[in-house]
Amino acid sequence: MKKVLLTGFDPFGGETTNPAWEAVARLRARRYDGFEVEVRQVPTVFRTSLPVLRQAMLEVRPDVVIGVGQAGGRSDIAVERVAINLDDARIPDNEGEQPLDLPIAEDGPAAYWSTLPVKAIAAGIREAGIPASVSLSAGSFVCNHLFYGLRHLIATEFAACRGGFLHVPYLPAQTIGRAPTPSMSLEHMVNAIEIAAMASVRYEKDIAAVEGRLD
Repeated sequence: MKKVLLTGFDPFGGETTNPAWEAVARLRARRYDGFEVEVRQVPTVFRTSLPVLRQAMLEVRPDVVIGVGQAGGRSDIAVERVAINLDDARIPDNEGEQPLDLPIAEDGPAAYWSTLPVKAIAAGIREAGIPASVSLSAGSFVCNHLFYGLRHLIATEFAACRGGFLHVPYLPAQTIGRAPTPSMSLEHMVNAIEIAAMASVRYEKDIAAVEGRLD
């Protein structure tokens, strides 16, 4: 039985909820055909997010890790393709830290590719009637920090593991007073994450599909 570790962040930036964690938490201990799911909450804090992730990986020994984060303003499930070796925080994290122009790993490469089948994931989510796309920017806040750190952990300590990251939009309640900010139902987010987990177990190699961008 393979294991999939899902992570979601706690609320940040003045929010009282984080849809990433709300969606991930609903998949706790679920079993699927050929794999089971473990979930962990990660603090939206640069300094502690990666130690929490590493400890979870040591405990679970997952075959796949999928980090999930909130990207307010996006209108679809963003399947992140690349993480960059840069912390450049537009706002402070949950402990008031705001790193600017700093590398995540001094000895790491400039970027890491996701090792998940990003195109297959995006296609599977869309086939379920949920908007999704492959994204080429995970930002430079704690989401990218975790994504890059996850891939660095895989490169240096957990070679048998595959990993990547998804961004989800706001929940509808989070957009009150922010119209016309896009949102998505929690049900669709949960379904999308399930599809991402299933595709990550099923596909050893990604599908060939057009997912490039002009912007």
